Amino acid sequence: MFAIRYLLKDIYRSLRTANGRRLIWLFAKYGDVPRYTPKTISFLNFTFLVPDCMSFTFQFKEIFVDEFYQFKAASSTPLIYDCGANIGTSCAYFKNIYPQSKIKAFEADNKIAQILEQNLKINHLKDVEVINKAVWTNDEGIYFASEGSDAASIYGEGEKIKVESVRLKNLLDKESHIDMLKMDIEGAETEVIRDCKDSLAHIQNIFIEYHSFPDQAQHLGEILDILTRSGFRYFVDSPQTTHTPLTNRKLYNGGMDLQLNIFGYRS
Repeated sequence: MFAIRYLLKDIYRSLRTANGRRLIWLFAKYGDVPRYTPKTISFLNFTFLVPDCMSFTFQFKEIFVDEFYQFKAASSTPLIYDCGANIGTSCAYFKNIYPQSKIKAFEADNKIAQILEQNLKINHLKDVEVINKAVWTNDEGIYFASEGSDAASIYGEGEKIKVESVRLKNLLDKESHIDMLKMDIEGAETEVIRDCKDSLAHIQNIFIEYHSFPDQAQHLGEILDILTRSGFRYFVDSPQTTHTPLTNRKLYNGGMDLQLNIFGYRS
């Protein structure tokens, strides 16, 4: 029995939970929908406008099944900075576990930000401030490539457009306490964390999705060092597995050669 459970661990784990079974249903219903075909999808107590079913399904897995963003707050009204809020799946999760939370939701892609606003309105999610700007190291704007779903990046392929930006450090310095800082900004995380290294002491929990591109230097060690110096303990996991990585150097989706999830917390 153990061997079967080990070999089929992902399926076994999904079948054990209600949200895992919902994930299987989502895959079955929307798995063959062509990429970037807009749909309206109902899940749990939410109804979302979705620009790409595949991206949303994997968001649901990470956020509602694996619960990447679960954290313990000291009060029922935690302050959450959601950098890279996309269409609002993460906001829905935060509101699900902390209904009275206050969220600052940053989304650089104007079209995606509009969908985010609609999803918040449709689902009556209050106390969520949407900032349609890229989280960055200054307020001077930045060029990035829009992918049409959840992979817009300063390192993305295709035509780049200039969008408004906001220096995250300036905002963090204005807060006395932040319960959760979630950062999924598709490659800009190293520059932003480096700029914010002296402004993290009042943050209790942090999630960083780290991206590595083959034509860019890797900065994982620097990010972990900043977290350590700021008093965090951390855990690192990979959402994607490459077999024989010393010889198999195939790139991840979006041109990456490595993607990691970094979870930081204060003990």
